[in-house]
Amino acid sequence: MPNFNGVWSLSTQYQYAADWPLNPEDIQSASAQSSARAVFAGGEIGGSAVNTMEFVTIATTGNVTDFGDMTVARMRLAGCSSYTRGVFGGGFSATNVMDYITIATAGNATDFGDLSATKFQLTAVSSNIRGVFAGGYDTSNNVDVMEYITIASVGNVTDFGNLSAISRRGTGHSSTTRGVIALGTPTASDSYSDTIEYITIASTGNTTDFGNLSAAKYLMGSHSSSTRGIFGGGKSSGTDYINVIEYITIASTGDVTDFGDLLAGNRNFMSTSSHTRGLFAGGNAGGATVDVIQYITIASTGNATDFGDLSAANFEGPAAVSSAHGGLF
Repeated sequence: MPNFNGVWSLSTQYQYAADWPLNPEDIQSASAQSSARAVFAGGEIGGSAVNTMEFVTIATTGNVTDFGDMTVARMRLAGCSSYTRGVFGGGFSATNVMDYITIATAGNATDFGDLSATKFQLTAVSSNIRGVFAGGYDTSNNVDVMEYITIASVGNVTDFGNLSAISRRGTGHSSTTRGVIALGTPTASDSYSDTIEYITIASTGNTTDFGNLSAAKYLMGSHSSSTRGIFGGGKSSGTDYINVIEYITIASTGDVTDFGDLLAGNRNFMSTSSHTRGLFAGGNAGGATVDVIQYITIASTGNATDFGDLSAANFEGPAAVSSAHGGLF
């Protein structure tokens, strides 16, 4: 490595240019993608809510490895993450707890702060700076509330704005600037919504209409690259276990386009991604709880491929976070 002290001539700058390291953002991006982890948390195993967490390296295939335990056993929770930290919020039995992990280091979760109320069946979107929790059920009613945290610090939520309607059982994903939320169900009974709306994560305010799903449904999985958002599976009127995967371009607005199919019709599962690969894990497929993890390549279209297995069959709204999802690149 040459000595870069002093004033250079133009020819010297050209001579030494090849010795400079890559742009730090490029290094971070390449490194983060190859080593990116997905952490799966909570859910229902064997009829009971669990506090377990386990992880995979997204760029490979294979079964999960134990990560540690959350502070509270729960299902029907939501998760958001930065490059380094994952935060899990809410869950059933109804709780307002948020706790966090350092994604690169296995270990137990630490208390982060509290949601504004006890709630479950909520959804979350995030950038590297901010996580937003939206909707849910607060033990007596569906809610339209959105609230946010600064992921790098600990503390309670701050009000963000409102969804266009009360909603639970929805799902969401992010680009670096925009969070996209499919509403789920507007009532406590089996009803369905095809509405997709979005927020600008760095600001506050109410949602704006984005477009529509191919059918009214809920209990889907969702993940994204920085440009493309994916919705998969779910339940709709007359179809309890949907196998359809569809996508949007996050920077624009409009309705979904067909992507391909899951390995089988599935709902109530976990979903997260790197910038290139999306995972769907566990869930209820055809009436049976499953341990299957499957993946897609987000930039292409096509059917899901087997990835590996969870440690046990798991469903009922467990959460997943990653260190390289679409909100981070």
